[in-house]
Amino acid sequence: MAADSVLEQRRSLMESFRGTRSKTLELVKTLEGDDFVVQTAFFTSPPKWHIGHVSWIYEAIMSKLDESYEFYSKEFSEYLNSYYQQFGVPHDKGFRGTISRPTTDQIFQYFSTVSLRVEGFIGSQDLSKDAIRLITMGLHHECQHQELLVYDLQHLLAEQYRPVRKSPTKKYGETVQKRGSVSVRGGLYIMGYGGEGYCYDIELPEHTVYLNDFKIDVYPVSNGQYLKFVEDGGYETYKYWLSDGWEKVKSNGWKAPMYWEKIGGRWHVKDFLGIREINPNEPVCHVSYYEADAYCKWAGKRLPKEAEWERAACWNEERQEKTVFPWGNDGPTSERCNLLESYHWGCTEIGTYPDSASPSGCQQMIGDVWEWTASEFTGYPGFRSGFDEYNDKWFANQKVLRGGSFGTPKMSIRASYRNFFRLDERWLFAGFRCAEDN
Repeated sequence: MAADSVLEQRRSLMESFRGTRSKTLELVKTLEGDDFVVQTAFFTSPPKWHIGHVSWIYEAIMSKLDESYEFYSKEFSEYLNSYYQQFGVPHDKGFRGTISRPTTDQIFQYFSTVSLRVEGFIGSQDLSKDAIRLITMGLHHECQHQELLVYDLQHLLAEQYRPVRKSPTKKYGETVQKRGSVSVRGGLYIMGYGGEGYCYDIELPEHTVYLNDFKIDVYPVSNGQYLKFVEDGGYETYKYWLSDGWEKVKSNGWKAPMYWEKIGGRWHVKDFLGIREINPNEPVCHVSYYEADAYCKWAGKRLPKEAEWERAACWNEERQEKTVFPWGNDGPTSERCNLLESYHWGCTEIGTYPDSASPSGCQQMIGDVWEWTASEFTGYPGFRSGFDEYNDKWFANQKVLRGGSFGTPKMSIRASYRNFFRLDERWLFAGFRCAEDN
């Protein structure tokens, strides 16, 4: 490789690393000292743990690239290891908030120390292709935890959270009169990531699937549409629910999406934007797979398979080509979608981004809310793990989501990105759109 090319690679990687680390710190800059140690539920993590864990993963990566690498601290590694058995026995996730040591100040010192180590590693090593891939994976892993941190900050603080940056004006779409569906032609489709940039191992390899003709909704299901399901007794009758889902409804006392509550006889939501009456034109958010599936059954429709979702998002039938994003191959901007860098701290109304519609006619397939699909999370045919215990250990009892949310960093999203969660999880920024056979 030419010397100029090596220097440019290092420069680009260093720039991306520093930018990613800065954004992580920006998310917690306005927190009070006591905020960092609180864990509000077994499925959340204290902010200080996120700060530490996104640093520890770089240590894990450097230890794979350099056999002589020594971890900063055995105590830190035991606390910050999420689920990697190859690095020792991980600390129980549900008890991350019970640990006072290492202290928050020590975690920030650790964050800075690891940053310097990574920068030194990038600057001094002859970076192999594998080294570049793993460090880049570390950046994208940190992006994932930036989004998870945002979920946890909403659960912890909601409207009390003070973001460093916020969009001065909230962009809304025009009132959408027609909320119908579009027909998508089936046939053979090459599914998976086909671009030249970074992607996760679970987006590969590209492979051919066959799809029947289908219909898919132009927009995600809105609060107003979902409210009709709630008011029609959707949470009060078993007939719309999968058996396990109905058990969750009863055992958890679900009456509506997470963060919804009735005040003065009207439904309100408590989130980053305050305690406010439900906006009927925003996509419904904080629903589990079970709730999405139940709504679809009530509506006489179904959730799309992930291959259907991807084809509706990326495939241009006229040109017979697939793009990385619904609008083409250029990256996301705040004019095209609502991601973390839009700084809305909530969903935009449906119809806000008409110019970024997919060739099939679907809108808002990137950003606002992750969209549940009917597909089980498992490896594609020919899957090969890029990092042991990172993605492949979750190939059971998870469903695939597509499209990103208003908490997703723009660097880490594309239409082929496969998110995955358990069927009952609701604290993530998740909604859905309906599909049906044509």
